[in-house]
Amino acid sequence: MTRTAEIVRTTKETSIRLCLDLDGTGRAEVRTPVGFLSHMLETIAKHSRFDLVVEAQGDTYIDNHHTVEDVGLAFGDALDRALGERAGIERFGASYVPLDEALVRSVVDLSGRPYIVFESPVDRDLLFVTSDFPFALVEEFWKSAAFRGKLNLHVDVIRARNGHHAAEAVFKSAARALRDAVRITGAGVVSTKGSLTA
Repeated sequence: MTRTAEIVRTTKETSIRLCLDLDGTGRAEVRTPVGFLSHMLETIAKHSRFDLVVEAQGDTYIDNHHTVEDVGLAFGDALDRALGERAGIERFGASYVPLDEALVRSVVDLSGRPYIVFESPVDRDLLFVTSDFPFALVEEFWKSAAFRGKLNLHVDVIRARNGHHAAEAVFKSAARALRDAVRITGAGVVSTKGSLTA
């Protein structure tokens, strides 16, 4: 059984092609007009060990929001499709990741029930990761991925002073939690109701 998906998403705001292989080696081929997003997509691939191909264009002359959000939607759609019936998966995953002064915890349940809790310290230094990438877009990406991927995701930025460090730790931590949750460790669906997709 191959656990792969290809998503093509085209709107007036963005054009995206995203390919995902859950049983890859961490290979990434990423081209987006948002440099920090491209870097974080490569980070997801490296730390989840998913193979990921992303080709995206967007109306970045307005801002980066549409591109980040829509790539998150495509990633979530691909994750949901690649998981199929979700039979045999570990289902739950958790990871702590430090990056210098920043520490982030991510906990995921591939429950089929979309929900996200994203908690981070309110600090002016965290408002922007780079000059054109607000820290709020980190949450926006994972919110889009969680709802389209039908997963319950809790992300806690436990401490941080540097926005770049906090953002990168979020992506690494969430990716590593996903890596554990998608692992095949059994044969059936880990749910008393017998389904993770209904």
